Amino acid sequence: MDRIQAMQIFTRVAEAGSFVRAAETLSLPASTVTSTIKSLEKYLQVRLFNRTTRRVSLTPEGVQYLAQCREILSLIEHSESSLMDSAKRPQGRLRVDMPSGIAHFIVMPNLKDFYRLYPDIYLMIGVSDRQVDLVQEGVDCVIRTGELNDSTLVARPLGRFRWVTCASPEYLRENGIPQSPEELSQHQAVHYFSGQTRRANEMRFLHGTKTLSVPVNGKAAVNETGLYIKMCIDGFGLAQLAEGIVSEHLQEGRLIEVLADWQPPSVPVTLLYPHQRFLSPAVRAFADWVAELIQTVNLAK
Repeated sequence: MDRIQAMQIFTRVAEAGSFVRAAETLSLPASTVTSTIKSLEKYLQVRLFNRTTRRVSLTPEGVQYLAQCREILSLIEHSESSLMDSAKRPQGRLRVDMPSGIAHFIVMPNLKDFYRLYPDIYLMIGVSDRQVDLVQEGVDCVIRTGELNDSTLVARPLGRFRWVTCASPEYLRENGIPQSPEELSQHQAVHYFSGQTRRANEMRFLHGTKTLSVPVNGKAAVNETGLYIKMCIDGFGLAQLAEGIVSEHLQEGRLIEVLADWQPPSVPVTLLYPHQRFLSPAVRAFADWVAELIQTVNLAK
């Protein structure tokens, strides 16, 4: 048994959660993947996966072995790449995940610049405002906004987004401009819900050292940034958004900032990837590029 290949196959099955999907991504027969895992389990004398008809999941021993395999494979990759020409361009497939607002309004407008720098990287861009599981979903790195609650990942801070409270001109003509958070009881908001603990019907404000959470009525809630922005532009109510994401709408008058003296608390932006001693050249290239890109938008000081 080729133990290095067995580790690679085991890692891919763990990330894909499926023998069949792992075989497809490795361009191997499913029977080869299955027999390799059986041989590996026999060699180690432990069960690495719990198997059902629909999915496979790691046993506690499998979770421990996965972390060790990633470390070993990363060391091998680093050793090999260090012997290559230092001018060789990063290449290969790279799976990244990010919130839809960052994807649509920050990354996509600049994506051609990324490919001019790194034409040999094949990007798989996952767009979701939910928090993905990097290990289970086979994601190389993610961009997240907000406070972090996962200490198992390496975090690279990218800055902080300044947030604004805004509404469409149409909404403000019909409902008036709020002058203080207390007046929000007479207004409507577009609500945003997610897996985080913050209540969807609240707006948060920071005035000096004072933090205030204000419930605001609304007729709808969404969990996707693009739809959240559209509903605000269409006059469904007030919204709180990252200024860097809606800067064009603010400049062109489709949205108007209100309550400027009561800004929402700034939100951290972070790049996350699994613990490993060495990053692949593709991950490092994307990390450096997106870090510089995020710094060009309107971040909180």
